[in-house]
Order: sequence, then structure tokens, then C-alpha cells
Amino acid sequence: MNTYAKNGEGGTHPESAHPGKPTTLGIYIQVPFCQTKCTYCNFHTGVASPAAYAPYARAVEREIRDWRALHAAAGLQSVNRLALGNAAAAPAPMSCHSERSDESAFALNVAPGFSPASSAFADTVYLGGGTPSLFDPADLARILAAVHSQFPGADRIAPSSSTGAASTEVTLEADPETITPEKAAAWLATGINRISLGAQSFHDAELKPAGRMHRREDIFAAIAHLRAAGFANISLDLIAGLPYQTAASWQASVEEALRLRPEHISIYLFEIDEGSRLGRELLSGGSRYSAGAVPSDDAMAESYEFACGRLREAGYDHYEISNWALPGFRSRHNLKYWRREPYLGFGAGAHSFDGRWRWANAHDPAAYAAAIEQGRLPVEQLEEVTPKQALEEELFLGLRQLDGIDLASIEAQYGPEFSADFKETLGARLDELRAQGLVERAGTRVRLAPARLAISNEVFVALLD
Repeated sequence: MNTYAKNGEGGTHPESAHPGKPTTLGIYIQVPFCQTKCTYCNFHTGVASPAAYAPYARAVEREIRDWRALHAAAGLQSVNRLALGNAAAAPAPMSCHSERSDESAFALNVAPGFSPASSAFADTVYLGGGTPSLFDPADLARILAAVHSQFPGADRIAPSSSTGAASTEVTLEADPETITPEKAAAWLATGINRISLGAQSFHDAELKPAGRMHRREDIFAAIAHLRAAGFANISLDLIAGLPYQTAASWQASVEEALRLRPEHISIYLFEIDEGSRLGRELLSGGSRYSAGAVPSDDAMAESYEFACGRLREAGYDHYEISNWALPGFRSRHNLKYWRREPYLGFGAGAHSFDGRWRWANAHDPAAYAAAIEQGRLPVEQLEEVTPKQALEEELFLGLRQLDGIDLASIEAQYGPEFSADFKETLGARLDELRAQGLVERAGTRVRLAPARLAISNEVFVALLD
């Protein structure tokens, strides 16, 4: 994301074609603290004293309660669209400067019509990180109370269950070793009804060198505590490609996960990039952080393919490249990202999207908290998404979903951006990818070939480069 923004290229913004587009949004709350930094982690998180947790929670609570005033003071008015849809808004000029102490950081001009009394309806809330389960449940309760006060729908609700879905999905990311019976009960009482558990592996020989604090037995204890408290919607994460992982140990981890029968499973391939210590070590040819024990790309692909087959056999619906769910338990919040639906982010490093603009808060927790204390919105990145960028996002985010995309619907939505030349080029590339067995096409609907999901990034590059 750029640290500046510019006027969009010509063309109609996609939301203008849908006056009746739903105006519900997701709320994301970022907790950037962990007990330790995992070797593979490429997120903007860090280790901090527990003494920092409560002051940070108060800053997040204040940002949520004062979000309208903070946006107004910064001149950031694009959130108007989150409440009213703003379907007829035309591309608007804007100026953006680096955040300065004079508080004149941003200025956006958008169509009028939003008032402080207007409300945006939120149907998902996601507390992520970092490790938000480190926080005192009372601090999490105050944050959720602030969300409820500002966004109808994000209320204190009964826990989700197999007999009926909750009106608002409220997810908390948690590490196994942080979960106690007392915390689990307190979370449920605050309205949290979904837990995303960072298991990553069921083998201590893989967890320890990766920097994870928990061990195998902690995963089973955590699930037991959550079930006893009444949680009926649990997601469990696994990572394919951790150091010392073998085909046998991976298959055993998948089987252990299935034995616990979570409602949702996410499986991620280890990413080799500059954003993590282990990734940098691999790129530089070093041996620290057990770099020499990382499985090959082919081994990771085989692990992924094993999981695809085994989870299908176990009755899980593979609905997105990295995500599986039992019927009725897809991640409603994450679906917003893949469907380009609006969401507001609160906390250090949190990102927001209103359908046309993206912005992000300062990553440094101290700088973030200081800005909130001074009554300033701590936005450090801002970008207008052009119609061309939006169309490209529609294509590759849509293809991440196993249902694929409907080209006819996208063409109708994006109008001028789906020009004859673009349509011809896209069609030719899709024909080539289909000939290679990488995509499947039936009429106007296109999806990634299920057997080739492990190399999806190559497909996206070939399609849009």
C-alpha cells in the first residue's frame, strides 16, 4: 500500500453500478502484542510487557467510541460510504501529506450526506493480532462494548451453535497456552462466539524451533476448555512447511486436527519472504532459525494436497484456497476481504476499506496510542483504489474462492474497465491457462482447477501480469 494517494484513472467505480449494495461492514481490532516472535512471522507485531496491554486497550476503546470525530478532525470523510453506501459518488479529488504534528494529515472530499447520527451496521467483529487472548477479558469486554455503542448489530449475543447462527460473528484469535477455563467463560459472556486457535502443528519438535510457546498437550487442553465453556464455533490453524516437518508428521497433525473436529480449519503454506527472520535467513542462504530443516516447495505442495483430500473425506467444505469449514461455519468476516466488502480497522496497524479507499493506522503501538490521546487519527497510509485496481482485485480475490468468478457479472459491474481489449486479453489468457489444466471454465464461470490450487499464485501472475 502506498503512503500517498492520487486521483483514480478514468472510469466508473464499481459500487456505482449497485445502488442496492448491502452496507453491512466488518470490524477488525488489531492487538499487536505477542509473548514471543515466531521465526516465521511476517506481521507487524512485537513482544511487550503485560503492563502495556491495558493502556493500549483503552486507546482502542477510545478510537472506536470517537471514530466519527477523529475522522472529521483529520478531514477523512470516506467513511461516509460505510453508512450510506454512497452509490452515486463520483471520483473525488484529494490531497494527502505525511502525518505531521500540526494535525493536518489528510484531506478527502466526498459526496455529502453523512451525519454523526448515522450508523453503520456491523455483522462481523474480529479481534486479531498478535495474540488478543493475552488481554484481560475485562479489557476485551470494554472494547466490544465500545463497538456495540457505535455499530448496531455488533451486540452482546448468544453464542453460535449448531442449532442456529449468531446474528453477529465475533471472533477472537487465541494461542492454546493462553486459554483457561475462566477466560473461556468470560469471553463467551462478553459476546465472543468464535475462537480462531493458532495450533500450527501437533508436534513439539516443530513448535519449539518455530518459537511457539505452546506444546501439543496445550492444544487439547484449550479445545476442552472452550467446549466446556460452550463454544460451538472453533477454527484451528495449521502451517505446512515448518522446520523439521515431514510427510508423516504433517499427516499426523491433520489427523489430530480432525480428531478434535473444529468447525473450521485454515491451512497455510510457509511463506519465504523478507518479512520474517526465518524467511530472510533462507533468502540469504543462512542456517539460523533451523533454515536448513525447512521442507522443499514440492514437499509443501504435497502436504497441501494431502490436506485437501483428507479434509474433503472428513466432510469439510473447501471454500477458499486456505480455508475449510463444516456446513454453516465459513468465516463470515474473512469472506468480506475476499468479496471486497467494507470493513473498519481499529488499533495499531489496522487496515480499513470502504469500497473505494484503503487506509491504515500507524504500526507503532506507542505512536498510535499517543495520537489517540491527542485526539488525532493515527492514519499513516492512504490510497484510492482505481477502477482498474478494483477489477484486478475482483478477479484474483474471486479466484481464491473455490466457487470461482462469474465473468458476465463482473463485466456488468465494471463496465468501461471491462473493455473489448481487456476482455480479449483476459479471454486469451484464460484459454491458455485452461489448456494447461490450471483453470476450469463453464460458460462465463471460471475457477481454479481444484488439483492445482497449490500453485495458485502462478495462475494469478499469468492472468494479470
